[in-house]
Amino acid sequence: MSENTEPMFGKYQSIAIFAIIAVAVVVLNWQGRVLWCQQGDYLPWAWNIWSPHNSQHILDPYTFTHILHGVLEFWLIGLVFWKMPMAWRLVLAVFIESTWEVAENSSYIINRYREETISLDYFGDSIINSLADIVACACGFLIAYKLRFWKSLAFFVATELILLFTIKDSLIVNIIMLLFPIQAIKDWQLPVQ
Repeated sequence: MSENTEPMFGKYQSIAIFAIIAVAVVVLNWQGRVLWCQQGDYLPWAWNIWSPHNSQHILDPYTFTHILHGVLEFWLIGLVFWKMPMAWRLVLAVFIESTWEVAENSSYIINRYREETISLDYFGDSIINSLADIVACACGFLIAYKLRFWKSLAFFVATELILLFTIKDSLIVNIIMLLFPIQAIKDWQLPVQ
């Protein structure tokens, strides 16, 4: 079969993605993550970042940062592995995101979030939230693939701005606060008492 007639996504990539996600679920369970909301609320979404429901449901405001993970991964993987077929780049993006979800739910990162960011009451994601974040990343990857660089850059900037105005947080702010915390940003992010 010639390269032009091969499907973009095949069974090997599907198997690889399923296996990666299955391993992530096993590790998250081993880390003690709950399946769904510790509060016992099984709505698919939670929009209040200050509630104990944050990072416990399928969707929350931080879902949009995981979509942006996918956009960034599309760009970076394409720069480094530009000869790799697109379907395998997506597998790599899912692997990177799954690895992040496991790392994000480690004691070290949970404590880092609680100490250095506005996530004072963060105790880790539920497994369903982590799965949704991995899917969101894959969606972001596919969005960037469809939009290409300039339109996906506009999408990235618009999403960041909307998040900054709605929840006073975003992917870039989150990265800054995890790596190089700035007290002025943290003060700005905290809710007015």
